[in-house]
Amino acid sequence: MSDLWIPVLVLGGAAALFGLLLAISSKLFKVEGNPLEEKVDKMLPQTQCGQCGFPGCKPYAHAVVSGEAEVNHCVPGGERVMLQIADLMGVEPKDITEEAAAPMVAFIREDECIGCTLCIKACPVDCIIGAPKQYHVVIASECTGCTLCVEPCPVDCIDMLQKPELLEHWSWPLPGTARADLGHERREHHHAT
Repeated sequence: MSDLWIPVLVLGGAAALFGLLLAISSKLFKVEGNPLEEKVDKMLPQTQCGQCGFPGCKPYAHAVVSGEAEVNHCVPGGERVMLQIADLMGVEPKDITEEAAAPMVAFIREDECIGCTLCIKACPVDCIIGAPKQYHVVIASECTGCTLCVEPCPVDCIDMLQKPELLEHWSWPLPGTARADLGHERREHHHAT
């Protein structure tokens, strides 16, 4: 009976020793991520849409922090995210790229939707609801405007519409930005008429 316990004790001792070595190694060789990169990544909408020119939000965050990319390439995030990143990085805000100037939201024309669920599968933020062979609906407040749902739609019933600016996301436009210039042009046109 005691001969049966020897292999169990040897294996248990070896497992404990390897566990201890792994714990020590994880402390000695710990690889820290860049905290600034992680903060930028958390500000991004996490759509992984690639509209910024990078394969996802994390690679774009890395490029911004390392100086390889500007702060104004996130199309779904638009001006709000660009301003947050510029503030965090301590850099001047940039003019928004044309694609990011007007944040978009997907809209499904219900009378044309065949309920194929391809848009649901393509949506990286799960903002499309529906069932097979039933029309689908986009939860506009959750949609980031990544456009990944448009291409798989076999009946082309998804439109990208300008996303309404919500009061909780509104801010005074910074001088010299496209949004501030637009307001100035509106005021000049109003006074001219």
